[in-house]
Amino acid sequence: MSHTAHIPSHRKPRQSASKTALRAGVAGGVLSTIAVAGAAGPAQAEPVTQTIEMPTITAGLSTAVAASAQATQQVALDLETQAAQEAAAADAAKTAKKAKAEAVRKAEAKKKAEAAAKAKAAAEAAERASRSAARTTLSPSTGSSSGSSSTAASTTSYSSSATGSAASVVAFAQAQVGDAYVSGGTGPNSWDCSGLVQAAFRTVGVDLPRVSQSQSTAGTQVSLGNLQPGDILYWGGAGSAYHVAIYVGGGQFVGAQNSSTGVVQKSLDYDPPSGAVRVL
Repeated sequence: MSHTAHIPSHRKPRQSASKTALRAGVAGGVLSTIAVAGAAGPAQAEPVTQTIEMPTITAGLSTAVAASAQATQQVALDLETQAAQEAAAADAAKTAKKAKAEAVRKAEAKKKAEAAAKAKAAAEAAERASRSAARTTLSPSTGSSSGSSSTAASTTSYSSSATGSAASVVAFAQAQVGDAYVSGGTGPNSWDCSGLVQAAFRTVGVDLPRVSQSQSTAGTQVSLGNLQPGDILYWGGAGSAYHVAIYVGGGQFVGAQNSSTGVVQKSLDYDPPSGAVRVL
């Protein structure tokens, strides 16, 4: 073989200039990037030590809150005062209404009571007048008309012709003439009208009610023109009598009249009774 023959070379073929320049540019860019990163890295790692001051608003806020609380409290006090005033006004109105109603009720009750009293008095007066006008003068069974007039005017004792139990009742009543009148009195020396009548009938074993209202209905009603000794006379209505006495005959009665006269024997004309009942 000739020494000039072509022998393959083991060296790499040279790169072209453009490729070399490209590689140099790339390498330079990478190195630049690394340099920039290295320069930036330490700066980012430094801690932030600066403190930012914020404006203070606490003082102004506290003042506003305090003012608002005070205003709220004042409003609450005003509402409470108003409620108390309204409640007091309502109570006063209620009390006034109740007092007015009570005053009206009392006035009406008083008016009714006065009217009833006047009506009762008028009825009793009319009844007495009617009985007095219609009644004939009662006289003893033995005596003239002149004697009857004398007896009607007399207040002396009359000797009754009664017999039996009636005579005992009459005798007891006449024995008490001159005793004192005392309201609620039942003897032996002072009486009221019904106490005397009750005691007189008790002597013959008859137990009468204590008060005149009940005594006026304790027996059989009899007319004033048909009286007998021992009958109970009453003034007022039967069942509502306000006075009682005992008829002793001769147109006379014995009764405990009042504190001024005491127990007396009087003519029926002295105080004409309203009615009579017969027990014996």
